Amino acid sequence: MKPAILVTILITCAGRPALAQSPENPPKFEAVDVHPSAKTTNQFPRFGTVRGGRYEVKTATVVDLIRTAYGFDADKILGGPNWLELDRFDVIAKVPAGSDLEAQKLMLQSMLKDRFHLTVHTDTKALPTYALTAGKKPQLKEAAGTEDTGCRPQTASGPPTEGGMRITMMTNGSSAPTTINLGPGMTIQYQCRNMTMAAFAAGLRGMMGANIGPNAVMDETGLKGAWNFDLRYSMQFFGPMGGDPSDRISIHTAIEKQLGLKLEEKQVPTSVLVVDSVNRKPTENPPGVAEALPPIPAPTEFEVATIKPSDPNSRMGRYQMQPGGRMVAEGLPLRFLINRAFNTNNNEELVGLPPFADSDRYDVTAKTPSGGPALGPMDMEAVAPMMLALLKDRFKMTYHTEERPVSAYSLVAAKPKMKKADPDSRIYCRNTNAPPGAPPGSRVFTCQNITMAQFAERLQNIAPGLNWPIENATELEGGWDFSLMFTMRPMMAMGPGGRGGEPNSAAPGLPAASDPAGGYTIFEAIEKQLGLKLEKQKRTMPVTVIDHLEPKPTEN
Repeated sequence: MKPAILVTILITCAGRPALAQSPENPPKFEAVDVHPSAKTTNQFPRFGTVRGGRYEVKTATVVDLIRTAYGFDADKILGGPNWLELDRFDVIAKVPAGSDLEAQKLMLQSMLKDRFHLTVHTDTKALPTYALTAGKKPQLKEAAGTEDTGCRPQTASGPPTEGGMRITMMTNGSSAPTTINLGPGMTIQYQCRNMTMAAFAAGLRGMMGANIGPNAVMDETGLKGAWNFDLRYSMQFFGPMGGDPSDRISIHTAIEKQLGLKLEEKQVPTSVLVVDSVNRKPTENPPGVAEALPPIPAPTEFEVATIKPSDPNSRMGRYQMQPGGRMVAEGLPLRFLINRAFNTNNNEELVGLPPFADSDRYDVTAKTPSGGPALGPMDMEAVAPMMLALLKDRFKMTYHTEERPVSAYSLVAAKPKMKKADPDSRIYCRNTNAPPGAPPGSRVFTCQNITMAQFAERLQNIAPGLNWPIENATELEGGWDFSLMFTMRPMMAMGPGGRGGEPNSAAPGLPAASDPAGGYTIFEAIEKQLGLKLEKQKRTMPVTVIDHLEPKPTEN
């Protein structure tokens, strides 16, 4: 069984944020540099912690900046021009001494108003959420009141059962990761003790792999008092994990069959933030910004690092950037570490690796230099040169680059089944878990007002086999709306009814996937659901050739 990567779950409480009244003289950054982000394949926002009075954001859309500044989830930021989730910006700012997180949010609001001329207002709109209701016969045990209150996953004790696996998770506020054993079908068991139904409903969204949407679950059970119960369900993850589909239990089924309760979807009036106006191009950086915010050279080496072989009995894998610049990798093959050194997930981009690079697993703990820029938990671009230096030093790795023919793809039009977009609608693509009932590892890729060139660009690395840039050869003009449902398990053998997952739930106003059956590979889904095709071709691309790699690292 392949090791599982650590999943970091941040458990948050959902509320209805209100637009705070800005003070007459709102706090502002002492200096701020705003500029368009450089083009990268990792198009996701990166928010680093403030270090040395320096506040940094990378590759953030205006929606990301508004979400951070005003405290609204992205799906509750409405209105505005169509590019609001398309264009990306870097923000580097100098923060006054002693500024807390709330002050930094107000400073970001001031920056958006001053540099983008942003104006917003709050409103109320009916949005979908879930309500927890009581069935005919709730299967709960009344609590004595002396139990430790909370719902907690059952921690690991001994090796996983047959068909299961071990995984590590970290919850918000915990100082150390928790290791748990999963049962067949990626089932996790939560033990809930001394829990009111209101508290259970509020915490459901944060349960690991529950995947029940971004909005708070409402308690409509009418059950008073506190209760004891266990809940076992299958987690939904990004990737090809999942086990035998017959072993899987959706959280909806688990709540109904095991607790005698129900999760019912309903529309609920919700506070939203509406963008009235915003400029696409921010105003120019004022004079003196370059002197006030000199570039900090990115570190090229870890300050200190230890490497040791992983416990052969351990089946978990973890890769994590922790606060304070501590990098932790556990139970990971050498190939994974080499991929991180070149900041790629494309195994075809790295050739010449010996067999032990896939079989030998290592634990690495390293500390980034304290004087470097603040690193967020997903800033793999900044970690890459330090990991490269570590591998060159400890495994004596040498390499060179050269051009080689590779198998790449072009996107062509066959019999398009997509809907022509409203040109004023938001431009975006969102990659989410498939709904309950879909085969394990299934994803839903929903796009609105997206051009075929933009779609081809976003297809790279979306699923196994799409390792190289996709060329757009459709000759289709303008923006399109569509939803695509596919599995991350390209070679999965589907049993009877294996493609019969529930239809995907596209965003309101967008078409559902045409022929939205589960179990299609990305190649099948593009052809059957969109009427397009991915045609393989030989293309010359730069690759990295590993010339030498020692099987064992030098001593710590």
